[in-house]
Amino acid sequence: MSQKISLTRYLVEQQRIDGHIPSQLRLLLEVVARACKSISQAVNKGALGENSILGSAGSENVQGEVQKKLDIIANEVLIEANEWGGHLAGMASEEMDSIYAVPNRYPQGEYLLLFDPLDGSSNIDINVSIGTIFSVLKMPEDDRGVDEADFLQAGSKQVAAGYCIYGPQTTLVLTVGDGVAMFTLDREQGSFVLIEENVQIPPDTQEFAINMSNMRHWDEPVKRYIDECLQGTDGPRGKNFNMRWIAAMVADVHRILCRGGIFMYPWDKREPEKAGKLRLMYEANPMSWLIEQAGGAATNGHQRILDIQPTKLHERVSVILGSKNEVERLTRYHDGKPAKP
Repeated sequence: MSQKISLTRYLVEQQRIDGHIPSQLRLLLEVVARACKSISQAVNKGALGENSILGSAGSENVQGEVQKKLDIIANEVLIEANEWGGHLAGMASEEMDSIYAVPNRYPQGEYLLLFDPLDGSSNIDINVSIGTIFSVLKMPEDDRGVDEADFLQAGSKQVAAGYCIYGPQTTLVLTVGDGVAMFTLDREQGSFVLIEENVQIPPDTQEFAINMSNMRHWDEPVKRYIDECLQGTDGPRGKNFNMRWIAAMVADVHRILCRGGIFMYPWDKREPEKAGKLRLMYEANPMSWLIEQAGGAATNGHQRILDIQPTKLHERVSVILGSKNEVERLTRYHDGKPAKP
């Protein structure tokens, strides 16, 4: 790319396209990006930061998971960066029990921001890639005050979604409904620079990502699919597969966007009353939209994730996403249909 295009310029150009993103959404996305830069700096300092940001905070989030210090820091950074700008009516976070309404002392906007402030936080202390996932919805029309029901919209209603991955580079991946764009943080300039537009996932793959230690708990369709992959050229698939598993959704999805693959976090028998492990609103919806915008597919095994109507803020879901042909094959297995050759 001969000329560096900043995130701001990219968003301004998107705004100029008739009927595309409005100015308030552009400004909101810039604020989210700035917050991600602050989180990136905290991640990079690690044990060198003031009072060290590594280790457990000694508390639990609403899901009963032990919070890391950096989970809480990232959550606070995102709230403080976004509450005063006038773009939002409220926020919801994986780390908070209930919604966060923008205080009355600040102007109210027409958007809702949902986020997982630090996905993959179990990897913080071992210096493996982690990230921030975010989703933007519009407030329902004629709504006079924000409440939890306003957030319970299907993923197909999103107006923007993305993530920022903190790895060897800090990379922001974004969609506003017109394809997927990637930006890398230029630390010298302090700005995100466009590195790729119209990201596309190949429809076929020879790489899958799943936590194999849970195999004994899976449902039969998942066992069948993985067994066929493991048989390689000797099995019905007639080709060898590689397995990858980073244990951070943001990192596994980033790999798929970069080179294809399929990611699975299926329902299992350990907690049969729960639809899955991952959160529909904070993880599955934004990631599924990104995957679809890049030509891939995302289902819960039976239906398109973006069509699921949420019933509660911290709803969980089974997730199968990535290269389209592989996702469709595993979805057919769940529906009891024969595999296409």
